[in-house]
Amino acid sequence: MRVILARPRGFCAGVVRAIKVVERSLDVFDGPVYVRHEIVHNRQVVEDLQAKGAISVEDLDAVPDGATVIFSAHGVSKAVAAEAKRRGLNTIDGTCPLVTKVHRQVHRLSGQGFEILLIGHAGHPEVEGTMGQLAEKIELIQSVEDANRVEVANPERVAYVTQTTLSMDDTSKIISVLLRRFPKLQPPPTDDICYATQNRQDAVRRIVKSADLVIVIGAANSSNSNRLVEVAASRGVPAYRIDCAAELQAEWFQGVGTVGITAGASAPEYLVQEVVSHLKECYGAQVESELDGTDEDVHFPLPRELVTVSRHRPRHGVLREGDPDEGGHGRDRPPLRQGRGDASDH
Repeated sequence: MRVILARPRGFCAGVVRAIKVVERSLDVFDGPVYVRHEIVHNRQVVEDLQAKGAISVEDLDAVPDGATVIFSAHGVSKAVAAEAKRRGLNTIDGTCPLVTKVHRQVHRLSGQGFEILLIGHAGHPEVEGTMGQLAEKIELIQSVEDANRVEVANPERVAYVTQTTLSMDDTSKIISVLLRRFPKLQPPPTDDICYATQNRQDAVRRIVKSADLVIVIGAANSSNSNRLVEVAASRGVPAYRIDCAAELQAEWFQGVGTVGITAGASAPEYLVQEVVSHLKECYGAQVESELDGTDEDVHFPLPRELVTVSRHRPRHGVLREGDPDEGGHGRDRPPLRQGRGDASDH
């Protein structure tokens, strides 16, 4: 059996930043640090941070008044942020800057008098956060059928934004329908689907040209991981999403000569290496190549409020200007289970 590794795969800059936000908060704040919703959609990452002291909650009701709470990478509604402020919570915003960009677009478009259509999946926390940016209604478009049915008050003043982790294939079909129905439809100034989502989907498109089977490592509630499965399946290649190597099924590999492996943007690299080790042990697999792909050199600084506190209240060691934890441009990955496969395995 031959194994081909996708490149890029795994952690994106927004996930790296979100994890650093939690780790730095644990380092500088006295008392417990709470994280509203999973900081990123990956059980192993969440459990690693919990082992370091982070307390995961789904609602602010579970956070004591005056405590420190971190908002997840998916963003929150204005109502959640306002409730945290009302209760005197010390809030640290772990929202991915690319999601924040969409929130800003929504406010700008609304201020210009546009009716807003949001292309995304109902129930996803990013979608809930974006729709909760405005008091007025944002219409959610989940499918081509929705695009064909939606009605707007003024076809001359309608705009769209998108969830950042969608399939580019599906999104383009929806946008085509909306443009046919509303020729004056206002697009975002830049593509809302994030660079990491695009790059990982492009990598799967390359890998299916050589693979008989694709394994996607990522959580069941990870939108970008599920989209990777869909990209492979839409091109006629069987694909399975797994949390970890323990979920691999022997029947998937019957008659398979080449396996492509990738990982969603919130899946740590050590999970990829565990899958590779399993295939080597059970099937004598050989990792013959890592496909050429886009080099990612994106780094997001930590929230300003956290950087300020870090400079004044370092509890472990001395922070230096330009330290990657202070919003510099270091390339280090969060220290999650070091020695079990990290960025150096790419």
